Amino acid sequence: QTAILGMHTIQDRPVAIDGEIVIRPMMYLALSYDHRLLDGKEAVAFLIAIKDQLESPEKLLLNL
Repeated sequence: QTAILGMHTIQDRPVAIDGEIVIRPMMYLALSYDHRLLDGKEAVAFLIAIKDQLESPEKLLLNL
């Protein structure tokens, strides 16, 4: 195993949007990886790709 991806529970959390506090569903992601095998840049790119697909599942479903 070179990496472990942790996906936490989706919960409503307060966030600031346009200067106002609103409630949005959010989920924390955590990625642990072995630096001897993976470069940090690659690990971050992977985590961003996962985040983008979770935020826009239509891209994944439509192969965009």
